Amino acid sequence: MKANRPGITQNVARPADEGRRNEVILTAAHLFRKNGYERTSVRELADAVGLRSGSLFHHFRSKEEILVAVMVNGIQSVIDEGHELMRRHTDPGERVAGLFRLHMSSLIRGVGGDAMHAMIYEWRSLSMESKIVVGKVSDDYEQLWQIAIGDAVACGLLKGDAIIIRKQVLGGLNVTVRWYKPDGRLTADRIIDEMLYAALPSIASRVSADGRADD
Repeated sequence: MKANRPGITQNVARPADEGRRNEVILTAAHLFRKNGYERTSVRELADAVGLRSGSLFHHFRSKEEILVAVMVNGIQSVIDEGHELMRRHTDPGERVAGLFRLHMSSLIRGVGGDAMHAMIYEWRSLSMESKIVVGKVSDDYEQLWQIAIGDAVACGLLKGDAIIIRKQVLGGLNVTVRWYKPDGRLTADRIIDEMLYAALPSIASRVSADGRADD
């Protein structure tokens, strides 16, 4: 994670500590997705990263804080890549297509999939304070989409209300974690292409016709 936020441990970490902390986050994300948050014990998580159970709390104050870190880490990684993508591209169509592909790639191949799975299935396990923390980071990410979609609407590439378009597109993408199977009949890249054409045909056609990379 790039910045400390309320509800997340504020200690200044040494590089070795930060590396172990990230290892815990990624391992926890995998275990929470595989077994569920409530069914994953602190001891099981500690064993998976080669720590004693009590040593986990050198990095996190509670098991819930680990869950918050899983969600925030996944979202923040996509935010960082999204900002870079927005800097590289100025064309509204390329920006929207790029964010679409980035989001889907993160869900399918990256930490975003575990983070979104946690947000869908484990949201109920968060306290109100933790929900506010995760919600703030989620809002920051949605603002990237709002800028890109708003520009696409303004130039006539998309038609409709930009907020509704954002909610509809992101909602459809996020539930991919419910049904995507790596060994399914279509490759990951083919699924992303098909979903882009289904959700945003004018954007998909524009980028394909221009022959430009959209990531």
